[in-house]
Amino acid sequence: MEKYIEKFVRYLEIEKNYSPHTILNYKLDLQNFNNFLAGMDLEKIDYLNLRKYLAVLKEKNLGNRTVGRRLSALRSFFRFLSREGYIKTNPILLLSSPKLDKHLPSFMTEDEVARLIDSAFGKDAKDLLGLRDRAILEAFYSSGLRISELVGLNLDDIDAISGIIKVRGKGKKERIVPIGEAALQAIKKYLDCRKIQTNVLFLNNNKRRLTTRGVSFILLHYLKSAGIKPGVSAHTFRHSFATHLLNRGADLRTVQELLGHANLSTTQIYTHLTTERLKSVYDKAHPHA
Repeated sequence: MEKYIEKFVRYLEIEKNYSPHTILNYKLDLQNFNNFLAGMDLEKIDYLNLRKYLAVLKEKNLGNRTVGRRLSALRSFFRFLSREGYIKTNPILLLSSPKLDKHLPSFMTEDEVARLIDSAFGKDAKDLLGLRDRAILEAFYSSGLRISELVGLNLDDIDAISGIIKVRGKGKKERIVPIGEAALQAIKKYLDCRKIQTNVLFLNNNKRRLTTRGVSFILLHYLKSAGIKPGVSAHTFRHSFATHLLNRGADLRTVQELLGHANLSTTQIYTHLTTERLKSVYDKAHPHA
C-alpha cells in the first residue's frame, strides 16, 4: 500500500500541481487508512472494508467535514489506482459521503473592519512594525486574500500603477486581483521605512518572510486592541471582503473571480449572508413584516 501512496503523491505533485499543504493532508489521510487496513493487500480491499473504516471514523466522534475530507482523499486515491490499472474495480464508488452541516461564514461589519485597520496605524514614519501591520490589514481587506496568498506576495507581484496584484492561490494557480489605493499607500509607507533589499513583501523581525502563524498572531493582537468580538480569524477578512462587495451590488461571478473560487457554488454561500441582512432590514422597516 505504501508504494501506491507514494505514486499517488508524486501524481499530485507533478501532474495536479497541488500545494504542499494539500498533498501533506492527502498523505496523512491515506496513511491513516493504511494503518486501519493493518497490512491488507490492495487487491483485497472491498466495499465492506471501506464501510468498516467509515464506522471507525464515526466512533471517534470526528466531525462530518473531517470524515468527508478523508473520504475525498480516498476517492481521489482509488480513482487514480483504477485509471492507472493498479486495481480492476473501484470499491469506493458505492460509498456515500456524510451530509455536511452548512455553516455560514462569520464576517465583520464595515465599521469593525475600519476600527481594526485603524488600530494598526503606525505611530510615526519610523514605526516599522506598525506600518507593516497596517499594510497587512489593508491588503487583506482590499483584495480578499487567503492568508497563504498574503504571506507569499513579492514586490514584483504588485503593479501600483495599474492597481493590481498577482496572487498565487490554491493549487499554485495564479490570478490577478485589484488592490485599493489605501492598501497601496500603506504598503509604500512600510517599504519606505523598511529599506531592505529583498523581493519578499512582508518580513518578520528576523528579516525573513512572514509566516501564516505570524500573521495570525498579529491579527489577534489588533483584534484585542480594537475590541472586536472573539472568533475573528484571518479568513474572516476574506468573508468580510466578499460580503461587503455583495451588499454594495457586486455580482456573484465577479466575487467568485476575485476570491479565486474554482466553483460558483463555493461563492454562493455568501448570498445566504446578504439574504439574512435583507430580511433583517425588511423586518425592521416594513409595516406588515
